[in-house]
Amino acid sequence: APPRRSPHFPNRGRPMSEDSAAAEVARAPGESDSTRPLSGWLGQAVFWIGVALSLAHVWYNTFAVLPDLTRNTLHFAGLGLMCTAIFPTMLAKGRAAGGAVLAFDLLLAATLVASVIYILVRERAVSGASFTHPLDFAASGAIIVIGVELTRRTTGWIIPAMIVVALSYLAWWGRYVTGPLHFPGLSTETLLQRAIYGEDGMFGQIASISSTYVFMFILFGAFLIKSGAGEFIVDLSRALAGRVTGGPGFVAVLASGLTGTISGSAVANTVSTGVITIPLMKRARFPAQFAAGVEAAASTGGQLMPPIMGAGAFVMANYTQIPYGQIVAVSFLPALLYFVGIAFYVRIEAKRQGLAPDPDAPRLLAVLKAGGIAFLLPLVVIIVLLVKNYTPTFAAGIAIVSVIAASWLTAKPMGPRAIVEALALGARNMVLTGVLLVAVGLIVTVIANAGLGNTFSLMIADWAGGSLMIAIVLIAIASLILGMGLPVTAAYIVLATLSAPALYNLITQSELISMLAAGTVPDSARAVFMLVAPETAGLLGQPMAEADAAALVAAIPIEMAGLIREQVLPPALLTTALLSAHMIIFWLSQDSNVTPPVCLTAFAAAAIAGTRPMATGFTAWKVAKTLYIVPLLFAYTPFLNGDPAQALYIFGFAILGLYAVVAAIEGHAEAPYPLVVRPVLAIIGALLLWPAGPAVNIAGSALLIGFLVWNVRVDRRLAATGTGA
Repeated sequence: APPRRSPHFPNRGRPMSEDSAAAEVARAPGESDSTRPLSGWLGQAVFWIGVALSLAHVWYNTFAVLPDLTRNTLHFAGLGLMCTAIFPTMLAKGRAAGGAVLAFDLLLAATLVASVIYILVRERAVSGASFTHPLDFAASGAIIVIGVELTRRTTGWIIPAMIVVALSYLAWWGRYVTGPLHFPGLSTETLLQRAIYGEDGMFGQIASISSTYVFMFILFGAFLIKSGAGEFIVDLSRALAGRVTGGPGFVAVLASGLTGTISGSAVANTVSTGVITIPLMKRARFPAQFAAGVEAAASTGGQLMPPIMGAGAFVMANYTQIPYGQIVAVSFLPALLYFVGIAFYVRIEAKRQGLAPDPDAPRLLAVLKAGGIAFLLPLVVIIVLLVKNYTPTFAAGIAIVSVIAASWLTAKPMGPRAIVEALALGARNMVLTGVLLVAVGLIVTVIANAGLGNTFSLMIADWAGGSLMIAIVLIAIASLILGMGLPVTAAYIVLATLSAPALYNLITQSELISMLAAGTVPDSARAVFMLVAPETAGLLGQPMAEADAAALVAAIPIEMAGLIREQVLPPALLTTALLSAHMIIFWLSQDSNVTPPVCLTAFAAAAIAGTRPMATGFTAWKVAKTLYIVPLLFAYTPFLNGDPAQALYIFGFAILGLYAVVAAIEGHAEAPYPLVVRPVLAIIGALLLWPAGPAVNIAGSALLIGFLVWNVRVDRRLAATGTGA
């Protein structure tokens, strides 16, 4: 996940050549010129620590089984060593200060390693018991302080401030708060024990996700990049889409979507494909700001595209206990919808500007003959293994081997040097994400120990007044605010912990109301329903008005609502509701990538395009509107229930609906149209997207087809007369 700090691009706002743009971003994803220049012995040390760390992760994720605490502390210690070397304590005029700062950083690294070794040695004596030695306090406190400091270096001040406020709430000021947020407090000893050794602490569930799934998939992406797969993806995208109207823009969409399957990072996506696609779009006469906005929006979608989906998908699998393979399977069509929405903006802008296809686009057969098709083999391997229910870590390990094997079918086979460089790159690419995920465990500690998740969920349910739409709007606002200071993965973790239960309850409540209104309550559930609400005995099993069903559900005591849902609703529907709740939050958490005032992908794209960062952010935000539309499909349709027929039905009408909505926003389709038509197109889009039944969807389709027939005739007439748009 990209960090939430300013990237400090020195050339931001000034045009850049492709070569200088590539040099500007030739760092690990999310790193900036605030990093220490690594050369000499320090650069060699970071390189070989990265190699050793990657090999260790491959070993214990594929061949060995280590205790969670051992694996997670070693994971953090290794990344912490690299972090102290890459990110100095302070800067002087954009460069690391002198030898004193380096000496302090080395002392900090040594303290981290010593503290990790100490808590591992003392685990049996301390875990679940009392601290018996002053060093127990010192080592635990040192790890927390160093974790907060490393997070400050990599992501800025927002997350460390949140951690300090949260921990002090548990230890001190929570006892002075009145109302539902009152907390009596924990002793320093208890707080340190739970933060270090607890399942919800620094080295608990979130750290386990980081040290297993996330690291292995980031390493897999590093091997693909080193093998030359990134170049093949861009060439393939140009061959597929370059020769159609708006082709260079479609190349950005395709390349970013395909790159997202191997990087899982929006910033990495932007800087790796943007140095090619943004100049390509500008040469095709797309406005520079639009080109940068499209690249930023498309790169954001990389975290939605299976199989990697950023770190958030692994967290989701852990939270929901839904297999990662199942999450990946149902996520493909929604992710495709996101990119289709961006493609519609590209198409309409190309028609508005009267742009021609790219005459220099390579031929598909030539790209495939060059041997690049071999790079598709690792993606096929990993998808097949996930579908066959192999663990994601095992699938990633085998896929890494397949990358090496596939490279030997190309003109640039990976030798020992390239393999070692890929190992080092994977570890370095993981520093930001790994340090962040371990540190965020401290916030999860506070939420779990203080019971803030249930409290916040009840508050959302109360503010929403039982309305699922209002709840989604509230979560979207909270996501945007959190995204100003948190990377998207951290924002998802915090929001999912706090608000997913409320969203799940509202979705299942809506399903329960529909079932009661239809009179389809199963006989096995009637007894339980009548037990908690005996006055409903005469109403069950027969159709009723939606309002009566809603009143009936509202009368259920809150402490019995969960039991009713489990007895009345089918297990598959409950699973879909849980997945939908988390997917809504996961999608909404991506908006901080493209929403001003903090939109790092847009800032990175602006540096390449030479455009104003904030204006580029607003353009990216407009182009990424599908981020807000698809979550509504999760909430109100069975898009994620795993039924291919239903998913394809929803997907098909949603494509038409998205085109209508984009055309309404842009005031242009295949040709310009009168202003009065805009609201009509918006209504048509709503008819196609809203789950009101086949009749409504078909009516919307007929209206859209009629509009397009007329609009295409206008386009041909304008072209024939030479009037243009």
